[in-house]
Amino acid sequence: MKNTLFPIFLKTENAKFIIVGGGKVGLEKAETLLKQNPEISIKIVSLEFDEEFSVLKGKFPQIELIHRAFQKEDLDGIDFIITATNISELNNEINAWAKERKILINAADKPDLCDFYLGSIVNKGNLKIAISTNGKSPTLAKRIKEYLMETIPENINDSIDNLNQIRNANKGNFADKVNELNAITEVLVQKKDKKEAKKYKKLVWQISILFIVFFIGFGISTFFSVAEAKQHLQSVPNEFWAMLAVGFFAQLVDGALGLGYGITCATSMMLLGIKLPAISGSIHTAEMFSSGISGFSHYKFGNVNKKLLYWIAIPGVIGAVSGSLLLIYLGNNYQNFAYIIVSAYAMLIGIRLIILAFRKNNIRQKIKNTGFLGFIGGFFDAFGGGGWGPIVTSTLLAKGRQPNYVVGTVSLAEFFVTLAAAITFFTSLGISHWYIILGLILGGTIAAPFAAKLAGKLPRKICLILVAFLVITFSIRMILKVI
Repeated sequence: MKNTLFPIFLKTENAKFIIVGGGKVGLEKAETLLKQNPEISIKIVSLEFDEEFSVLKGKFPQIELIHRAFQKEDLDGIDFIITATNISELNNEINAWAKERKILINAADKPDLCDFYLGSIVNKGNLKIAISTNGKSPTLAKRIKEYLMETIPENINDSIDNLNQIRNANKGNFADKVNELNAITEVLVQKKDKKEAKKYKKLVWQISILFIVFFIGFGISTFFSVAEAKQHLQSVPNEFWAMLAVGFFAQLVDGALGLGYGITCATSMMLLGIKLPAISGSIHTAEMFSSGISGFSHYKFGNVNKKLLYWIAIPGVIGAVSGSLLLIYLGNNYQNFAYIIVSAYAMLIGIRLIILAFRKNNIRQKIKNTGFLGFIGGFFDAFGGGGWGPIVTSTLLAKGRQPNYVVGTVSLAEFFVTLAAAITFFTSLGISHWYIILGLILGGTIAAPFAAKLAGKLPRKICLILVAFLVITFSIRMILKVI
């Protein structure tokens, strides 16, 4: 079968859609339309509706939900029909009525009954790419969409606006405009050759690093014997090795999911009997290094939205300083009371992680009060020893933002937040428990590059539930210990 589809882009401001079926498929079709135009007019007819439709109705009041069987009269004034039922007789009957009225129809999972398909769509500002497999494999279309969403930079819309200004400023004929834009955009093709050259430079750099490590290691071996090195290792406290494992695991989860590092470390260290200001100070001192490496890795892999970074990083720094000063005061004067507060806070974060694990994908919404979100995240992160990710990352993901950009941007902003908290803590308290700090630093540093590559690829639900279970368990044990 030849692919005879002709792609078009519809203006849906005045178009009227009807969806027959109130199940999961009907919900997916409605969300697909609303993602492209949140003000689109949709009438949905069904005997029963999935509970998610009430949530959708709350967000988009123009949607009309009709609780009854479909009637032929429902097609009055309709421009497009979507059937999302598993009743073949009803689908065929609606198809026949649509043909009579010359209304275009889409039948879910029934390509033979379709006049048009709802393809996977990539949205990047004014750039919109529709993907279709001619009804053969929607899953493949979805995977291609995910790839393009990750590959195309978030600031592509700025390039489009700039090119539009150049196009409008060119007073020549159509051919002149085309030639000028071709010359400007030619650099996009040339970048491929530059990337190939960078690969060779990177290889040379890696080989050089390996040689330096070998050279330094060989040099050190002339000053310290194996027996002496073994003796020094045995003198290292056991807590160092525990914190090495905790730092590795926490950073692996944090770098891949955008949350979990601080709160995992904090609950673990409370069980070891370390004072709260020292806990948060140690975590943020260690996290300053690991988050810096993680943030750089994300920036290197193109996972950072610069505009969003500024909006959450600056207020986050202010919040971190405020939270650090409050914890120092309470930790020194009301230690047991502060333990209970921080443990309860950690337990709430664990519960939030579970809610986040079972939350379904959200429709992209406009983010409001981003600066306040950064301040709250920084404040509680410094006060509780963690929480930047669960607060900031989960909120941004709930607004339908692309996971890899959210994780990357939040991770880089976390570097500045932890730096501010670390400076506040160690200028007020000094640096204690060096072996814990060193263990967290080394563990997190080793894990950070791996975590950046795993951004958005790990089984998110399983990881979140695992982290939540550990945090809640440790928090309960800490509360019982204090009481």
